[in-house]
Amino acid sequence: MLLGALVLFRVSGCDKHPLTDYRPLDQAGMWSSNVEELKKLDTADVEVGQIVKLKQAGITDDGCVTLVSDAHQHQHQFASADSAVNLVHAGYAEPVILEIAKTDQLDSISGDAVMLRLVGLSDPMVDYILHRRLKGQRTMGSAEIGRLKNTGLTEKQILERINSGMTDAQADKEAALREATRNHSGTGFKRVHGRR
Repeated sequence: MLLGALVLFRVSGCDKHPLTDYRPLDQAGMWSSNVEELKKLDTADVEVGQIVKLKQAGITDDGCVTLVSDAHQHQHQFASADSAVNLVHAGYAEPVILEIAKTDQLDSISGDAVMLRLVGLSDPMVDYILHRRLKGQRTMGSAEIGRLKNTGLTEKQILERINSGMTDAQADKEAALREATRNHSGTGFKRVHGRR
Protein backbone atom coordinates (compact mmCIF):
# COMPACT_ATOMS: atom_id res chain seq x y z
CA MET A 1 0.00 0.00 0.00
CA LEU A 2 2.89 2.33 0.84
CA LEU A 3 4.47 1.55 -2.52
CA GLY A 4 1.17 2.39 -4.24
CA ALA A 5 1.05 5.75 -2.47
CA LEU A 6 4.62 6.54 -3.55
CA VAL A 7 3.81 5.70 -7.16
CA LEU A 8 0.65 7.82 -6.99
CA PHE A 9 2.62 10.81 -5.63
CA ARG A 10 5.27 10.37 -8.31
CA VAL A 11 2.74 10.14 -11.13
CA SER A 12 0.71 13.07 -9.82
CA GLY A 13 3.69 15.38 -10.18
CA CYS A 14 5.37 15.55 -6.78
CA ASP A 15 8.66 16.12 -8.58
CA LYS A 16 7.26 19.43 -9.81
CA HIS A 17 7.61 22.68 -7.88
CA PRO A 18 4.05 23.91 -7.25
CA LEU A 19 5.09 25.87 -4.16
CA THR A 20 7.93 27.82 -5.77
CA ASP A 21 7.96 31.43 -4.55
CA TYR A 22 8.14 33.67 -7.62
CA ARG A 23 7.79 36.94 -5.65
CA PRO A 24 11.55 37.66 -5.72
CA LEU A 25 11.28 37.83 -9.53
CA ASP A 26 8.54 40.45 -9.27
CA GLN A 27 10.73 42.39 -6.83
CA ALA A 28 13.67 42.12 -9.25
CA GLY A 29 11.53 43.77 -11.94
CA MET A 30 10.72 40.79 -14.14
CA TRP A 31 7.66 41.15 -16.34
CA SER A 32 4.72 38.94 -15.35
CA SER A 33 4.63 37.32 -18.81
CA ASN A 34 8.21 36.11 -18.29
CA VAL A 35 7.36 34.88 -14.79
CA GLU A 36 4.54 32.86 -16.38
CA GLU A 37 7.05 31.37 -18.85
CA LEU A 38 9.24 30.32 -15.91
CA LYS A 39 6.23 28.75 -14.20
CA LYS A 40 5.61 26.69 -17.36
CA LEU A 41 9.24 25.55 -17.14
CA ASP A 42 8.55 24.34 -13.58
CA THR A 43 11.30 26.56 -12.16
CA ALA A 44 12.56 25.58 -8.70
CA ASP A 45 13.16 27.94 -5.75
CA VAL A 46 16.92 27.54 -6.17
CA GLU A 47 16.59 28.68 -9.79
CA VAL A 48 14.56 31.73 -8.76
CA GLY A 49 17.52 32.86 -6.64
CA GLN A 50 19.82 32.31 -9.63
CA ILE A 51 17.52 34.35 -11.87
CA VAL A 52 17.49 37.25 -9.39
CA LYS A 53 21.33 37.34 -9.64
CA LEU A 54 21.06 37.41 -13.43
CA LYS A 55 18.54 40.26 -13.33
CA GLN A 56 20.79 42.26 -10.99
CA ALA A 57 23.65 41.84 -13.47
CA GLY A 58 21.52 43.21 -16.31
CA ILE A 59 20.46 40.03 -18.12
CA THR A 60 17.12 40.60 -19.84
CA ASP A 61 13.94 38.76 -18.85
CA ASP A 62 14.01 36.80 -22.12
CA GLY A 63 17.66 35.94 -21.50
CA CYS A 64 16.82 34.60 -18.04
CA VAL A 65 14.02 32.42 -19.42
CA THR A 66 16.34 31.13 -22.16
CA LEU A 67 19.07 30.23 -19.66
CA VAL A 68 16.63 28.24 -17.50
CA SER A 69 15.08 26.58 -20.55
CA ASP A 70 18.49 25.57 -21.93
CA ALA A 71 19.52 24.08 -18.57
CA HIS A 72 16.30 22.07 -18.43
CA GLN A 73 16.90 20.81 -21.97
CA HIS A 74 20.24 19.52 -20.68
CA GLN A 75 18.37 17.69 -17.89
CA HIS A 76 19.41 19.85 -14.92
CA GLN A 77 18.36 22.94 -13.03
CA PHE A 78 19.95 26.26 -13.85
CA ALA A 79 22.75 26.87 -11.35
CA SER A 80 25.25 28.92 -13.36
CA ALA A 81 24.29 32.49 -12.45
CA ASP A 82 27.74 33.26 -11.00
CA SER A 83 29.44 32.14 -14.21
CA ALA A 84 27.06 34.23 -16.33
CA VAL A 85 27.48 37.27 -14.08
CA ASN A 86 31.28 36.97 -14.29
CA LEU A 87 30.98 37.01 -18.08
CA VAL A 88 28.77 40.10 -17.94
CA HIS A 89 31.29 41.88 -15.72
CA ALA A 90 34.09 40.93 -18.14
CA GLY A 91 32.22 42.68 -20.94
CA TYR A 92 30.60 39.78 -22.75
CA ALA A 93 27.28 40.57 -24.43
CA GLU A 94 24.15 38.60 -23.62
CA PRO A 95 24.03 36.77 -27.00
CA VAL A 96 27.51 35.35 -26.36
CA ILE A 97 26.49 34.20 -22.87
CA LEU A 98 23.36 32.54 -24.28
CA GLU A 99 25.45 30.85 -26.98
CA ILE A 100 27.77 29.40 -24.35
CA ALA A 101 24.79 28.28 -22.24
CA LYS A 102 23.17 26.58 -25.24
CA THR A 103 26.17 24.22 -25.34
CA ASP A 104 25.88 23.70 -21.55
CA GLN A 105 29.41 25.03 -20.96
CA LEU A 106 28.82 28.17 -18.86
CA ASP A 107 30.62 26.84 -15.81
CA SER A 108 33.45 25.15 -17.70
CA ILE A 109 34.28 28.07 -20.02
CA SER A 110 33.48 31.22 -18.03
CA GLY A 111 36.73 31.39 -16.04
CA ASP A 112 38.87 30.98 -19.13
CA ALA A 113 36.69 33.42 -21.09
CA VAL A 114 37.10 36.09 -18.39
CA MET A 115 40.86 35.50 -18.44
CA LEU A 116 40.94 36.03 -22.23
CA ARG A 117 39.52 39.50 -21.65
CA LEU A 118 42.05 40.23 -18.91
CA VAL A 119 44.91 39.21 -21.21
CA GLY A 120 43.92 42.11 -23.44
CA LEU A 121 43.10 40.30 -26.66
CA SER A 122 40.99 42.01 -29.31
CA ASP A 123 37.29 41.17 -29.52
CA PRO A 124 37.65 39.21 -32.80
CA MET A 125 40.47 37.14 -31.29
CA VAL A 126 38.44 36.40 -28.14
CA ASP A 127 35.42 35.43 -30.26
CA TYR A 128 37.56 33.14 -32.42
CA ILE A 129 39.06 31.34 -29.41
CA LEU A 130 35.67 30.99 -27.70
CA HIS A 131 34.06 29.52 -30.81
CA ARG A 132 36.88 26.99 -31.12
CA ARG A 133 36.29 25.94 -27.52
CA LEU A 134 32.54 25.72 -27.99
CA LYS A 135 33.13 23.41 -30.96
CA GLY A 136 35.50 21.26 -28.89
CA GLN A 137 38.55 22.17 -30.99
CA ARG A 138 41.98 22.23 -29.37
CA THR A 139 42.96 25.64 -28.08
CA MET A 140 45.64 26.70 -25.67
CA GLY A 141 44.49 27.80 -22.24
CA SER A 142 44.15 31.52 -21.64
CA ALA A 143 47.06 31.50 -19.15
CA GLU A 144 49.38 30.18 -21.87
CA ILE A 145 48.00 32.62 -24.42
CA GLY A 146 48.60 35.48 -21.99
CA ARG A 147 52.10 34.28 -21.27
CA LEU A 148 52.97 34.13 -24.98
CA LYS A 149 51.47 37.57 -25.50
CA ASN A 150 53.59 38.93 -22.65
CA THR A 151 56.74 37.63 -24.36
CA GLY A 152 56.01 39.87 -27.35
CA LEU A 153 54.07 37.62 -29.72
CA THR A 154 51.40 39.36 -31.76
CA GLU A 155 47.83 38.10 -31.95
CA LYS A 156 48.55 36.89 -35.49
CA GLN A 157 51.49 34.83 -34.25
CA ILE A 158 49.43 33.41 -31.38
CA LEU A 159 46.64 32.58 -33.82
CA GLU A 160 49.13 30.70 -36.03
CA ARG A 161 50.18 28.63 -33.03
CA ILE A 162 46.56 27.89 -32.06
CA ASN A 163 45.71 26.84 -35.63
CA SER A 164 48.76 24.58 -35.79
CA GLY A 165 47.47 22.74 -32.70
CA MET A 166 50.05 23.94 -30.17
CA THR A 167 49.43 22.35 -26.76
CA ASP A 168 49.67 24.09 -23.40
CA ALA A 169 52.93 22.24 -22.70
CA GLN A 170 54.43 23.40 -25.98
CA ALA A 171 53.25 26.96 -25.31
CA ASP A 172 54.82 26.90 -21.84
CA LYS A 173 58.10 25.65 -23.31
CA GLU A 174 58.16 28.38 -25.97
CA ALA A 175 57.18 31.07 -23.47
CA ALA A 176 59.94 29.96 -21.08
CA LEU A 177 62.50 30.07 -23.89
CA ARG A 178 61.32 33.50 -25.04
CA GLU A 179 61.36 34.81 -21.44
CA ALA A 180 64.88 33.49 -20.86
CA THR A 181 66.10 35.04 -24.11
CA ARG A 182 64.48 38.37 -23.25
CA ASN A 183 65.83 38.37 -19.69
CA HIS A 184 69.38 37.68 -20.84
CA SER A 185 69.51 40.01 -23.82
CA GLY A 186 72.13 42.71 -23.44
CA THR A 187 73.80 41.03 -20.47
CA GLY A 188 76.80 39.65 -22.34
CA PHE A 189 80.37 40.61 -21.31
CA LYS A 190 81.81 43.53 -23.19
CA ARG A 191 85.49 44.52 -23.08
CA VAL A 192 85.98 48.14 -22.36
CA HIS A 193 89.10 49.65 -23.87
CA GLY A 194 90.46 52.54 -21.91
CA ARG A 195 93.64 54.56 -21.68
CA ARG A 196 96.71 53.09 -20.09
